[in-house]
Amino acid sequence: MKSRAPQRSVLLLAAALLLGAAGAYTVKPGDTLYSIARAHGITVTELMRLNGLTETTIEVGQTLRLPGDSAPTPAPLPQPVSEGTAQIAGVTVSAPISLRMGDAFVLRLSGPRAGQATVRFPSEIGEDVRQPAEKLTPIGAAGEYVVLGRVVLGKTTPVVYEVQVGGDLVRGRIPVTDLGQRVQHLNLPSSISRKLEDPGRKAEEAAVEQAYARRTPQAWTRPFQPAVNVKAQSSAFGQPRTYVVGGPVLYHYGTDYPAPVGTPVTAVNDGTVVLAGKFPVRGNLVVIDHGAGLTSLYFHQSRILVKPGQKVKRGEKIGEVGSTGLSAGPHLHLEMRVRGEGTNPAGWMNRIWPN
Repeated sequence: MKSRAPQRSVLLLAAALLLGAAGAYTVKPGDTLYSIARAHGITVTELMRLNGLTETTIEVGQTLRLPGDSAPTPAPLPQPVSEGTAQIAGVTVSAPISLRMGDAFVLRLSGPRAGQATVRFPSEIGEDVRQPAEKLTPIGAAGEYVVLGRVVLGKTTPVVYEVQVGGDLVRGRIPVTDLGQRVQHLNLPSSISRKLEDPGRKAEEAAVEQAYARRTPQAWTRPFQPAVNVKAQSSAFGQPRTYVVGGPVLYHYGTDYPAPVGTPVTAVNDGTVVLAGKFPVRGNLVVIDHGAGLTSLYFHQSRILVKPGQKVKRGEKIGEVGSTGLSAGPHLHLEMRVRGEGTNPAGWMNRIWPN
Protein backbone atom coordinates (compact mmCIF):
# COMPACT_ATOMS: atom_id res chain seq x y z
CA MET A 1 0.00 0.00 0.00
CA LYS A 2 1.36 3.47 -0.84
CA SER A 3 2.24 5.92 1.89
CA ARG A 4 -0.34 8.60 2.65
CA ALA A 5 2.28 11.07 3.95
CA PRO A 6 2.43 13.17 0.74
CA GLN A 7 -1.38 13.45 0.68
CA ARG A 8 -1.40 14.53 4.35
CA SER A 9 1.23 17.20 3.65
CA VAL A 10 -0.82 18.61 0.77
CA LEU A 11 -3.91 18.78 2.98
CA LEU A 12 -2.02 20.52 5.75
CA LEU A 13 -0.61 23.08 3.34
CA ALA A 14 -4.01 23.70 1.78
CA ALA A 15 -5.61 24.18 5.18
CA ALA A 16 -2.91 26.63 6.23
CA LEU A 17 -3.26 28.63 3.04
CA LEU A 18 -7.06 28.75 3.19
CA LEU A 19 -7.51 29.45 6.88
CA GLY A 20 -4.43 31.55 7.52
CA ALA A 21 -4.08 29.64 10.78
CA ALA A 22 -0.36 28.98 10.62
CA GLY A 23 0.68 32.58 11.30
CA ALA A 24 4.17 32.87 12.79
CA TYR A 25 6.39 30.37 14.59
CA THR A 26 9.03 31.01 17.26
CA VAL A 27 12.09 28.78 16.96
CA LYS A 28 12.59 26.44 19.94
CA PRO A 29 15.68 24.47 21.07
CA GLY A 30 16.27 21.50 18.79
CA ASP A 31 14.33 22.98 15.85
CA THR A 32 15.67 22.88 12.30
CA LEU A 33 14.21 24.35 9.14
CA TYR A 34 13.45 20.80 8.01
CA SER A 35 11.56 19.88 11.21
CA ILE A 36 9.55 23.13 11.16
CA ALA A 37 8.71 22.80 7.46
CA ARG A 38 7.66 19.16 7.90
CA ALA A 39 5.47 19.97 10.92
CA HIS A 40 3.62 22.63 8.96
CA GLY A 41 3.34 20.69 5.71
CA ILE A 42 5.56 22.90 3.57
CA THR A 43 8.99 22.56 1.98
CA VAL A 44 12.23 24.00 3.32
CA THR A 45 12.54 26.00 0.09
CA GLU A 46 9.14 27.61 0.65
CA LEU A 47 9.94 28.35 4.29
CA MET A 48 13.19 30.05 3.28
CA ARG A 49 11.41 32.06 0.56
CA LEU A 50 8.74 33.28 2.98
CA ASN A 51 11.38 34.52 5.41
CA GLY A 52 13.97 35.86 2.97
CA LEU A 53 16.57 33.40 4.25
CA THR A 54 19.73 32.74 2.26
CA GLU A 55 20.98 29.90 4.49
CA THR A 56 19.49 27.19 6.70
CA THR A 57 20.93 28.50 9.99
CA ILE A 58 18.24 29.52 12.50
CA GLU A 59 18.39 30.64 16.12
CA VAL A 60 16.34 29.92 19.23
CA GLY A 61 13.79 32.74 19.69
CA GLN A 62 13.79 33.70 16.01
CA THR A 63 10.31 34.34 14.54
CA LEU A 64 9.51 32.69 11.21
CA ARG A 65 6.63 33.48 8.88
CA LEU A 66 4.41 30.58 7.89
CA PRO A 67 1.70 30.35 5.17
CA GLY A 68 -1.20 32.56 6.17
CA ASP A 69 0.85 35.11 8.11
CA SER A 70 -0.41 38.46 6.83
CA ALA A 71 2.06 40.57 8.78
CA PRO A 72 5.53 39.96 7.37
CA THR A 73 8.44 40.42 9.73
CA PRO A 74 11.56 42.26 8.60
CA ALA A 75 13.77 39.79 6.74
CA PRO A 76 17.56 39.92 6.83
CA LEU A 77 19.03 41.38 3.70
CA PRO A 78 21.88 39.34 2.20
CA GLN A 79 25.21 41.06 1.71
CA PRO A 80 26.78 40.65 -1.75
CA VAL A 81 29.91 38.69 -0.79
CA SER A 82 31.67 39.62 -4.02
CA GLU A 83 31.49 43.30 -3.17
CA GLY A 84 32.04 43.18 0.60
CA THR A 85 29.65 46.08 1.30
CA ALA A 86 26.02 46.50 2.26
CA GLN A 87 23.65 49.37 3.03
CA ILE A 88 21.25 49.64 5.97
CA ALA A 89 19.27 52.67 7.13
CA GLY A 90 21.82 55.08 5.68
CA VAL A 91 24.77 53.15 7.11
CA THR A 92 27.40 51.58 4.84
CA VAL A 93 28.84 48.29 6.14
CA SER A 94 32.21 47.20 4.69
CA ALA A 95 33.53 43.70 5.37
CA PRO A 96 36.55 41.67 4.25
CA ILE A 97 36.08 39.68 1.03
CA SER A 98 37.53 36.55 2.66
CA LEU A 99 39.20 35.40 5.88
CA ARG A 100 41.43 32.64 7.19
CA MET A 101 40.87 30.84 10.46
CA GLY A 102 42.59 32.65 13.31
CA ASP A 103 42.19 36.06 11.66
CA ALA A 104 41.21 39.18 13.55
CA PHE A 105 39.28 41.60 11.35
CA VAL A 106 37.01 44.63 11.44
CA LEU A 107 33.64 45.53 10.04
CA ARG A 108 33.67 49.20 9.09
CA LEU A 109 30.47 51.21 9.52
CA SER A 110 30.08 54.70 8.10
CA GLY A 111 27.23 57.17 7.95
CA PRO A 112 25.32 59.48 10.30
CA ARG A 113 23.64 56.57 12.15
CA ALA A 114 26.66 54.24 12.30
CA GLY A 115 27.14 54.89 16.01
CA GLN A 116 23.59 53.64 16.69
CA ALA A 117 24.23 50.20 15.19
CA THR A 118 24.75 46.93 17.04
CA VAL A 119 26.60 43.95 15.59
CA ARG A 120 26.44 40.21 16.25
CA PHE A 121 28.16 37.19 14.72
CA PRO A 122 25.42 34.48 14.82
CA SER A 123 27.68 31.94 13.08
CA GLU A 124 29.51 31.62 16.42
CA ILE A 125 26.51 29.86 17.96
CA GLY A 126 27.35 26.20 18.40
CA GLU A 127 31.08 26.78 17.89
CA ASP A 128 33.80 26.32 20.50
CA VAL A 129 34.01 30.04 21.17
CA ARG A 130 33.66 32.25 24.25
CA GLN A 131 30.48 34.34 24.52
CA PRO A 132 29.11 33.42 21.08
CA ALA A 133 27.05 36.03 19.20
CA GLU A 134 27.79 38.70 21.80
CA LYS A 135 26.05 42.00 21.00
CA LEU A 136 28.79 44.49 20.13
CA THR A 137 28.77 48.29 20.02
CA PRO A 138 30.84 50.00 17.30
CA ILE A 139 33.93 51.99 18.26
CA GLY A 140 34.67 55.36 16.70
CA ALA A 141 33.28 58.84 16.13
CA ALA A 142 32.17 61.31 13.45
CA GLY A 143 30.35 58.72 11.37
CA GLU A 144 33.30 56.30 11.10
CA TYR A 145 33.13 53.21 13.28
CA VAL A 146 34.57 49.71 13.51
CA VAL A 147 33.58 46.44 15.16
CA LEU A 148 36.29 43.93 15.97
CA GLY A 149 35.72 40.37 14.78
CA ARG A 150 37.56 37.07 15.18
CA VAL A 151 37.74 33.73 13.39
CA VAL A 152 38.23 30.88 15.84
CA LEU A 153 40.97 28.39 15.02
CA GLY A 154 39.46 25.26 13.50
CA LYS A 155 36.62 27.16 11.80
CA THR A 156 36.25 26.90 8.02
CA THR A 157 32.53 27.65 7.69
CA PRO A 158 31.63 31.24 6.71
CA VAL A 159 31.53 34.03 9.26
CA VAL A 160 27.99 35.38 9.38
CA TYR A 161 27.42 38.86 10.78
CA GLU A 162 24.31 40.91 11.49
CA VAL A 163 24.17 44.70 11.73
CA GLN A 164 21.05 46.25 13.21
CA VAL A 165 20.06 49.92 13.14
CA GLY A 166 16.72 50.50 14.84
CA GLY A 167 14.29 48.05 13.30
CA ASP A 168 16.42 47.45 10.21
CA LEU A 169 18.72 44.45 9.88
CA VAL A 170 21.35 43.43 7.36
CA ARG A 171 23.12 40.09 7.29
CA GLY A 172 26.35 39.25 5.49
CA ARG A 173 28.69 36.28 5.21
CA ILE A 174 32.43 36.04 4.71
CA PRO A 175 34.06 32.82 3.43
CA VAL A 176 36.81 31.27 5.58
CA THR A 177 39.74 29.07 4.55
CA ASP A 178 42.11 27.00 6.69
CA LEU A 179 45.82 27.59 7.21
CA GLY A 180 46.96 24.43 5.44
CA GLN A 181 49.35 23.40 8.21
CA ARG A 182 50.31 19.83 9.02
CA VAL A 183 50.16 18.47 12.56
CA GLN A 184 53.40 18.99 14.47
CA HIS A 185 54.32 16.21 16.95
CA LEU A 186 56.46 17.71 19.72
CA ASN A 187 56.82 14.57 21.87
CA LEU A 188 58.05 16.58 24.85
CA PRO A 189 60.08 14.78 27.52
CA SER A 190 58.19 13.92 30.69
CA SER A 191 60.21 16.48 32.65
CA ILE A 192 58.39 19.18 30.65
CA SER A 193 55.10 17.54 29.64
CA ARG A 194 54.18 16.68 33.25
CA LYS A 195 53.49 20.39 33.75
CA LEU A 196 50.30 19.80 31.73
CA GLU A 197 49.05 17.76 34.70
CA ASP A 198 50.10 20.28 37.36
CA PRO A 199 47.34 20.85 39.98
CA GLY A 200 47.89 24.59 39.59
CA ARG A 201 46.54 24.57 36.03
CA LYS A 202 42.97 25.07 37.19
CA ALA A 203 43.85 28.35 38.87
CA GLU A 204 45.96 29.33 35.86
CA GLU A 205 43.06 28.83 33.44
CA ALA A 206 40.64 30.67 35.73
CA ALA A 207 42.99 33.67 35.89
CA VAL A 208 43.34 34.05 32.12
CA GLU A 209 39.61 33.50 31.56
CA GLN A 210 38.92 36.37 33.92
CA ALA A 211 41.22 38.56 31.82
CA TYR A 212 39.48 37.47 28.59
CA ALA A 213 36.08 38.47 30.01
CA ARG A 214 37.04 42.14 30.50
CA ARG A 215 35.22 44.72 28.38
CA THR A 216 36.89 48.11 28.71
CA PRO A 217 37.20 51.12 26.36
CA GLN A 218 39.84 51.12 23.63
CA ALA A 219 43.15 52.24 25.16
CA TRP A 220 45.39 52.51 22.09
CA THR A 221 45.60 55.12 19.33
CA ARG A 222 48.86 54.11 17.59
CA PRO A 223 49.83 51.03 15.54
CA PHE A 224 50.88 47.85 17.33
CA GLN A 225 54.56 46.96 17.41
CA PRO A 226 56.52 43.73 17.97
CA ALA A 227 57.08 42.57 21.55
CA VAL A 228 60.70 41.50 20.93
CA ASN A 229 63.30 42.82 18.52
CA VAL A 230 63.64 39.56 16.56
CA LYS A 231 62.09 38.41 13.30
CA ALA A 232 62.70 34.66 13.46
CA GLN A 233 59.87 32.37 14.52
CA SER A 234 60.31 28.90 16.01
CA SER A 235 56.64 27.94 15.88
CA ALA A 236 53.97 29.63 13.80
CA PHE A 237 50.54 30.79 14.86
CA GLY A 238 47.73 28.28 14.43
CA GLN A 239 50.03 25.25 14.16
CA PRO A 240 48.11 22.06 15.02
CA ARG A 241 50.29 20.01 17.36
CA THR A 242 50.48 17.20 19.88
CA TYR A 243 52.59 17.60 22.97
CA VAL A 244 52.97 13.94 23.94
CA VAL A 245 52.78 10.68 22.00
CA GLY A 246 49.12 9.81 21.42
CA GLY A 247 47.95 13.11 22.89
CA PRO A 248 45.11 15.26 21.47
CA VAL A 249 45.72 17.67 18.60
CA LEU A 250 45.66 21.24 19.90
CA TYR A 251 46.24 24.56 18.18
CA HIS A 252 49.12 26.92 18.90
CA TYR A 253 47.29 30.12 19.84
CA GLY A 254 50.30 32.41 19.56
CA THR A 255 53.62 32.89 17.81
CA ASP A 256 56.99 31.86 19.27
CA TYR A 257 60.01 34.14 18.92
CA PRO A 258 63.34 32.54 19.95
CA ALA A 259 65.73 34.92 21.72
CA PRO A 260 68.45 34.75 24.37
CA VAL A 261 67.45 34.79 28.02
CA GLY A 262 67.24 38.40 29.19
CA THR A 263 66.12 39.86 25.84
CA PRO A 264 63.72 42.75 26.59
CA VAL A 265 60.00 42.06 26.20
CA THR A 266 57.95 45.18 25.51
CA ALA A 267 54.23 45.99 25.43
CA VAL A 268 52.79 45.78 21.92
CA ASN A 269 50.60 48.80 22.69
CA ASP A 270 49.04 50.94 25.42
CA GLY A 271 46.94 49.19 28.05
CA THR A 272 46.59 48.00 31.62
CA VAL A 273 48.39 45.01 33.13
CA VAL A 274 45.69 42.69 34.46
CA LEU A 275 47.79 39.62 35.24
CA ALA A 276 51.47 39.20 36.15
CA GLY A 277 52.71 36.05 37.82
CA LYS A 278 54.17 32.57 37.48
CA PHE A 279 52.03 29.65 36.28
CA PRO A 280 52.67 25.96 35.52
CA VAL A 281 52.22 26.09 31.72
CA ARG A 282 52.60 29.73 30.72
CA GLY A 283 55.49 30.29 33.10
CA ASN A 284 56.15 33.91 33.99
CA LEU A 285 53.15 35.52 32.34
CA VAL A 286 52.03 39.08 31.71
CA VAL A 287 48.56 39.89 30.34
CA ILE A 288 47.72 43.39 29.11
CA ASP A 289 44.15 44.59 28.52
CA HIS A 290 44.10 47.01 25.57
CA GLY A 291 40.34 47.57 25.70
CA ALA A 292 37.74 46.73 23.06
CA GLY A 293 37.95 43.07 24.13
CA LEU A 294 41.61 42.79 23.08
CA THR A 295 44.32 41.31 25.31
CA SER A 296 47.97 40.50 24.67
CA LEU A 297 49.78 37.70 26.53
CA TYR A 298 53.52 37.19 27.02
CA PHE A 299 54.59 33.67 28.12
CA HIS A 300 57.72 31.98 29.55
CA GLN A 301 59.57 35.11 30.72
CA SER A 302 62.58 34.91 33.00
CA ARG A 303 61.67 38.18 34.74
CA ILE A 304 58.47 40.19 35.14
CA LEU A 305 58.89 43.94 35.59
CA VAL A 306 55.25 45.09 35.91
CA LYS A 307 52.38 44.59 38.36
CA PRO A 308 48.59 44.13 37.96
CA GLY A 309 46.80 47.45 37.67
CA GLN A 310 49.83 49.19 36.16
CA LYS A 311 49.27 51.32 33.03
CA VAL A 312 51.83 50.66 30.31
CA LYS A 313 52.70 52.39 27.06
CA ARG A 314 53.56 50.93 23.68
CA GLY A 315 57.21 49.85 23.68
CA GLU A 316 57.56 49.92 27.48
CA LYS A 317 59.64 47.07 28.90
CA ILE A 318 57.48 44.63 30.83
CA GLY A 319 59.87 41.68 31.28
CA GLU A 320 62.64 39.55 29.80
CA VAL A 321 62.69 36.45 27.60
CA GLY A 322 63.10 33.15 29.42
CA SER A 323 62.13 29.47 29.37
CA THR A 324 59.72 29.09 32.30
CA GLY A 325 56.61 26.92 32.26
CA LEU A 326 55.96 24.52 29.36
CA SER A 327 59.04 25.50 27.40
CA ALA A 328 61.96 23.59 25.90
CA GLY A 329 64.18 26.62 25.27
CA PRO A 330 64.31 30.42 25.68
CA HIS A 331 61.67 32.20 23.61
CA LEU A 332 58.70 34.55 23.87
CA HIS A 333 55.26 33.14 23.14
CA LEU A 334 53.03 36.08 22.17
CA GLU A 335 49.25 35.89 21.93
CA MET A 336 46.70 38.46 20.73
CA ARG A 337 43.24 37.48 21.98
CA VAL A 338 39.98 39.02 20.74
CA ARG A 339 37.26 38.41 23.33
CA GLY A 340 39.27 35.44 24.50
CA GLU A 341 39.98 33.81 21.12
CA GLY A 342 43.51 33.56 19.74
CA THR A 343 44.21 35.64 16.62
CA ASN A 344 47.33 35.88 14.48
CA PRO A 345 49.74 38.45 16.01
CA ALA A 346 51.12 39.23 12.53
CA GLY A 347 47.75 40.67 11.57
CA TRP A 348 48.13 43.38 14.21
CA MET A 349 51.72 44.51 13.74
CA ASN A 350 52.24 48.02 12.32
CA ARG A 351 48.48 48.59 12.18
CA ILE A 352 45.95 50.27 14.44
CA TRP A 353 43.33 47.71 13.41
CA PRO A 354 43.82 44.34 11.69
CA ASN A 355 42.94 44.34 7.99
